[in-house]
Amino acid sequence: MEVLDTAQTVFVALATFAIVVAIHEYGHFWMARRAGVKVLRFSIGFGRPLLRWQGKDETEYVVAAIPLGGYVRMVDERDEEIAEADRPRAHNRQSVSKKMAIAAAGPIANFLLAIVVLWVLFLRGEVGIVPVVGAVAPDSLAQTAGLESGHEIVRVDGRETPTVAAVNFALLERLGDTGALKLTARYPGSDALTESEVPITQWLRGEEEPNLLQALGVTIRMPPVVPVVGSLIEEGAAVQSGFEPGDLILSADGEAMPLWMDWVTYVRARPDQPIAVVLERKGVRQRLEVTPAGVVSEGKRIGSVGMAVELPVIPESQQRHFERGPAEALVASINRTADLVTFTFKSIGRMLQGLISPSNLSGPITIAKVAASTAEAGWVAWLGFLALLSVSLGALNLLPIPVLDGGHLVFYAFEAIFGKPLPDRLQMVGVQVGIVLVLSIMVFALYNDFSKF
Repeated sequence: MEVLDTAQTVFVALATFAIVVAIHEYGHFWMARRAGVKVLRFSIGFGRPLLRWQGKDETEYVVAAIPLGGYVRMVDERDEEIAEADRPRAHNRQSVSKKMAIAAAGPIANFLLAIVVLWVLFLRGEVGIVPVVGAVAPDSLAQTAGLESGHEIVRVDGRETPTVAAVNFALLERLGDTGALKLTARYPGSDALTESEVPITQWLRGEEEPNLLQALGVTIRMPPVVPVVGSLIEEGAAVQSGFEPGDLILSADGEAMPLWMDWVTYVRARPDQPIAVVLERKGVRQRLEVTPAGVVSEGKRIGSVGMAVELPVIPESQQRHFERGPAEALVASINRTADLVTFTFKSIGRMLQGLISPSNLSGPITIAKVAASTAEAGWVAWLGFLALLSVSLGALNLLPIPVLDGGHLVFYAFEAIFGKPLPDRLQMVGVQVGIVLVLSIMVFALYNDFSKF
């Protein structure tokens, strides 16, 4: 089963990567053809070709062995001798505006993919949890701001926050920031607004996987998560002990377990120690004994029984539904994509300043696992992840690093300003530096991946 799960993860990850990369490279390809440039090869992946065929358009199409990128190879006199008939179609002979359009077309294609995907999701309808405060932690930012139990958070820094996800996104934009955090709240059904500002100084600087609402000092009003078994990992301790989905855990070693987190905390603190459990199954009480396996997490040895919770049903009164027509959905998808692009660049800037932990930089292993988990959650979740990944790839490619599209755009900007290309030697040095930077980032991202898993 583990081999099957791994194969499924790899397959979903490769399919997700391939779609995003193919769209990116097709953007370059499409614009190059429209600019009159001859394209020699369109490749998804690097290395040894696995599949290849020659198109009627004189382009060779390739699917290569290393699916972590792709490229479009165009006729260029700087690379090799070309036929006289092909010289007008050489990339290096095109105007600066055409070369800039070809370089920018890849990221733009990624943004368009995200817009289309989000448009489809918004047309389908969107559901979110209303951000009503359940409790406020003492001496927290929320208490200083005057938030109270029962308040609905309606705006953060002037941004409308109709759902918990919107609150989290608005708070995410303030990671590592210094200044005033503006909060607007009201009681449901009331028009009276409570507006306040609380000072923050390098908020959550360097935190790994920060819990934003917890850092703000609020918990959202939700149905209690009781310890009902939702799913079990095959060959895990819980399966071996006889647990079944739907079991309600009542007590552990005689100690009551009213909430799921009570059970999780109890198990984590007892690796390799037997636990006597009383549970209810189909109205009948039963007794089982389970011994949590000892696993290492974040440098600590904890207990794990291989069990997930059955999430409670959220009452309709705590949900907010959004129904949009085609035009409204398109505007919303464009705005959401623009927000994600802006957030990506802000996050990169703050990471370079040391305000956001670099451990949040993820590599292909983390992306693969997220792709697989969203696919398991359903096509809606997977499409949302696909849009996010497409935006990230497009934005990262616009960074002014040679070998990336953004680096090419910088070179072309110099050419436009000075009337001639930068010397080949200078461009080559830039490319070499860019390769070192990109490889260093990839190695660091892989290190983060292995550290997590």
